Amino acid sequence: MMASSYNAKEEDGHLSGTPGPGVVGADTSKKPDNTAFKQQRLPAWQPILTAGTVLPAFFAIGVIFIPIGIGLYVTSNNIREFEIDYTGLEASSPCFNCSQSYSWNNTKPCTCSVSFTLDQAFEGNVFMYYGLSNFYQNHRRYVKSRDDRQLNGDTSALKDPSKECEPYRKNVKPIAPCGAIANSLFNDTLALYISSNGTQIEIPLSKKGIAWWTDKHVKFRNPGGNNSNLAPVFKDTTKPVNWAKPVYELDTDPENNGFINEDFIVWMRTAALPTFRKLYRIIQKKGMTPTLPRGNYTLLITYNYPVHSFEGRKRMILSTISWMGGKNPFLGIAYITVGSVCFFLGVVLFIIHHKYGNRGNSSDIPS
Repeated sequence: MMASSYNAKEEDGHLSGTPGPGVVGADTSKKPDNTAFKQQRLPAWQPILTAGTVLPAFFAIGVIFIPIGIGLYVTSNNIREFEIDYTGLEASSPCFNCSQSYSWNNTKPCTCSVSFTLDQAFEGNVFMYYGLSNFYQNHRRYVKSRDDRQLNGDTSALKDPSKECEPYRKNVKPIAPCGAIANSLFNDTLALYISSNGTQIEIPLSKKGIAWWTDKHVKFRNPGGNNSNLAPVFKDTTKPVNWAKPVYELDTDPENNGFINEDFIVWMRTAALPTFRKLYRIIQKKGMTPTLPRGNYTLLITYNYPVHSFEGRKRMILSTISWMGGKNPFLGIAYITVGSVCFFLGVVLFIIHHKYGNRGNSSDIPS
């Protein structure tokens, strides 16, 4: 016998489209329609987990993950990295006087130098980073305190910045660039010297290529197009409160000045954690000699960035890279751990299956 035109709502004694007793114009029944989707009768596939499928999966994951993890871990350990803290909070630190006396409003910069020794040579391109600790760039109000239209060269946003920039939106005149992120721009100057036969030789540092290509050429643009003279464009604006000079004087190179200054762009890409590092300079490899040979070095610091107020620390990092990026052993350790756990579980389950798997097989077969 074949049913036709079945409607679940008719089970309540009501015809389809006809309101029930005491109901004006609508059916108050909350029963879902009699469809495969609403009644959960859609075709479904459910895997049956047996020893023949689970054990090979565990062993396969272990065999694949453990070698990958070892490779990642060894690659990470082959990356050379050197880190030096120059905050100057200790009385014995060369930068102690600078850390105690310097503030945002100082007009005269404070300089200090830190000597160190590299026991191993650095091959290939060497990347110099600056690092900050206890600096929360991930704070919600801090992250929102910027005007992307202004940074993209919109002249109307230059004269009337976004209200998200408050309290660094206007200082009599509109601030360019506005916001708390730009106002707290890292402005220490770092220079590296190597000691050779009693003389200090400066190591050339490249400041180009440190920002993402999309940031440099898409997200950040100077108002007025490719005009090399930016002073007239920014004449009706003022510099951020904590800056020593306006944005159009960040560099003498027109390709690295204004909003497209790469140091500025790198800083504007906020960090996710309170302890972070950002790329500062690149030391290019030249010839067959090591980029940074073993020896004595001096880091000359123009101490412009105070961190004492938020109990932060500053550091300089030298690092090489590999095909997987910078030094980070976590990924290798994670692969090794997951692979080892799966392989161990595979062995345990195999022993259990071998010892108890033949008991009561008939009861597992459905009638």
